[in-house]
Amino acid sequence: MRLFADTRPLRYADFRRLWSANIVTVIGAQMTVVAIPAQIYHITGSSGYVGLSGIFGLIPLVVFGLWGGSLADVIDRRKLLIISTVGLIVASALLAVIAVMELGNVWLLLSVFSLQQAFFGLNQPAKGALLPTIVPLELLPAANSLNMTVMTLGAVAGPVIGGALIPVFGYQMLYILDALFLATTLYAVLRLPALVPRKQPDTRSGFKGVIDGFRYLGTNTVVMVSLLVDVIAMVFGMPRALFPQIATETFGGPPAGGIVFSLLFASLAAGSALAGIFSGWVSRVERQGLTVIIAILVWGSAMTLFGLSLEFASGFWMAALIVALLGLAMGGGADIISSAFRSTMLQEAASDDMRGRMQGVFIVVVAGGPRIADVLHGTIAEVSTTTIATAGGGLIVIVFVIACALIFPTFRRYRVDRGRANRSRTPVT
Repeated sequence: MRLFADTRPLRYADFRRLWSANIVTVIGAQMTVVAIPAQIYHITGSSGYVGLSGIFGLIPLVVFGLWGGSLADVIDRRKLLIISTVGLIVASALLAVIAVMELGNVWLLLSVFSLQQAFFGLNQPAKGALLPTIVPLELLPAANSLNMTVMTLGAVAGPVIGGALIPVFGYQMLYILDALFLATTLYAVLRLPALVPRKQPDTRSGFKGVIDGFRYLGTNTVVMVSLLVDVIAMVFGMPRALFPQIATETFGGPPAGGIVFSLLFASLAAGSALAGIFSGWVSRVERQGLTVIIAILVWGSAMTLFGLSLEFASGFWMAALIVALLGLAMGGGADIISSAFRSTMLQEAASDDMRGRMQGVFIVVVAGGPRIADVLHGTIAEVSTTTIATAGGGLIVIVFVIACALIFPTFRRYRVDRGRANRSRTPVT
């Protein structure tokens, strides 16, 4: 039985180049993820403003994610990836300029962050839609797991490096490194062949194409519920907007960065990375719907444990921190399993002429959910406590996901016959 991650997708050169580039690109991106909330909290001293970044990130992500999905179904996906990757590099450079000039204007910072998220929204649907065209369908679970393992390993290294660099070199160093690392992805994208989608006669772009995508989504209960349970998990169960406040007020860290702040971000990703490394079993799972439900229930339980641990920090500081980090790590491991199977469901279910739009909706849900969570958790913590915001959110996740499992038995029973004949594609080295 295969224990470690299934690396067969790396036999395909296009996937291998993109995957290898992501190793450094994700580190840069995660350093930016750390820098933005830390810089906002440093400027304002308020988790409410940190939560507000969720709105500034969510609106452009929704608009450009859906638009980018419709574009990915009508134009060359390679060209769309080139344009959006260059845009991401420019946005990171602008963030570096703001930091170098020490412009303490939170609204300017949030505006450039919105620009970055707009290009991210354009980029991700095309990247997700191309995966079934560069690896065989039977290797999609393994390919998604490999991608997410790299993302989570980068999310371990990024916060640790970023949290350590902020007090020494300032925020600008993180943004500069992000821009430089993105150049590796740009190189991998430039090496891709033309990726023109197989359009149908009635394929439309723009607003009408987006509407067609939602209509298509409404005909597939499995895909629809896979997105719904992720919304529940992320909106109610993702407390990352509170990490600066928890690190500073609960565990006595400095207001700008610090080791506890880094560990909170890194432990969530560390659990995901560990689960990804030992993900060789994912290609053999047939009961994908049930697996997703179980994984999200574990996620909700882990966030509840994390929130409750904060109550004991005043008397048992070290024990509370260890339990908090373990809770985040357990949640991260559950999240990568859920994400791998939900991505596979979407990619297998959608035809090539609809994959861009389905990925657009998927990216909006996956990336938009945590941004709504930023606003929700930041607001609740302002009027109550971080414990209520985090533990209460975890309990809501458990209740709502159990309700979905009962209301939608089709999703709970969804399975894939892994004994079916493999659809071959010759590896290119």
